[in-house]
Amino acid sequence: MIDKNQTCGMGQDPMPYMTCLIHVLEEWFGVGQLEDYWSFANYLLWVFTPLILLILPYFTIFLLYLTIIFLHIYKRKNVLKEAYSHNLWDGARKTVATLWDGHAAVWHGYEVHGMEKIPEEGPALIIFYHGAIPIDFYYFMAKIFIHKGRTCRVVADHFVFKIPGFSLLLDVFCAIHGPREKCVEILRSGHLLAISPGGVREALISDETYNIVWGNRKGFAQVAIDAKVMRKLRHTEMKGWRDPVTQQVRSRAYSSGPRAAGTLHRLFRWLYEKFRYPFAPMYGGFPVKLRTYLGDPIPYDPKITAEELAEKTKDAVQALIDKHQRIPGNVMSALLERFHNKQKIN
Repeated sequence: MIDKNQTCGMGQDPMPYMTCLIHVLEEWFGVGQLEDYWSFANYLLWVFTPLILLILPYFTIFLLYLTIIFLHIYKRKNVLKEAYSHNLWDGARKTVATLWDGHAAVWHGYEVHGMEKIPEEGPALIIFYHGAIPIDFYYFMAKIFIHKGRTCRVVADHFVFKIPGFSLLLDVFCAIHGPREKCVEILRSGHLLAISPGGVREALISDETYNIVWGNRKGFAQVAIDAKVMRKLRHTEMKGWRDPVTQQVRSRAYSSGPRAAGTLHRLFRWLYEKFRYPFAPMYGGFPVKLRTYLGDPIPYDPKITAEELAEKTKDAVQALIDKHQRIPGNVMSALLERFHNKQKIN
């Protein structure tokens, strides 16, 4: 009679590889019914995988609301100091930045390459590619506050200001929705300002190829010209999110809506164009590696037009994507790189 190990080795009525391996392990460890346990584990994975894919992206929203709750507690605790201090919120910003920076390090091994290109003082306009959930930009803002001691203002879509409970968060972290004159005023006052020309439309429409969806937008370029500032370019290498110029954010960290379902994709786009709200399901949130790359600044040139500067900026961001973003990618390779390819943080 041929036992299980012999059957695996001799090829007589060969068993599937996993079945053979389970039989070998049963004999080595002297236990039985491993195959039943393996089948049950596969069943649990099959049941819970869709839940994991749908829940993980919304964990970021959960973190945002935790941040808002903390800010409300901080505000109540320091209500008397508010009348006597212009820097009431600095402690809150530092605490929140530290918490988000810790989450970035643990969950995504987040790195910023080129932080030295952010000026210690004076204005700069930061242009970035937008993803489904721009969590890499939240991490990036935290890094700037921790390492530079500066708050980076950001232009956000109008719908963000209508999300229940977000008003305090947006005020504390200096988010604005424009207009152009306000952006120019911020830069002339010596602050950092970040703009994603593609905005929510880019988050919804762009895909795993990281195509830039700016259309004919050139208002950001006019802001730079009017304020007479240099501009910085940012891309984050993303592996599990759909996002900005952070390496791997779009294809392997987060995504919005099923790319294969062309009809649904067109529906979500039509809903956004009609109501200006991002109606689209999200999935992702895997613990993949995220790296933000800062490109060389584009200095102020009084002779350049807004159209020329917008095109120049677009080409520079595309160059960052081409250089640092692996296209296409998959979650498994991204996870392997997350844990086996350590790089020095700049």
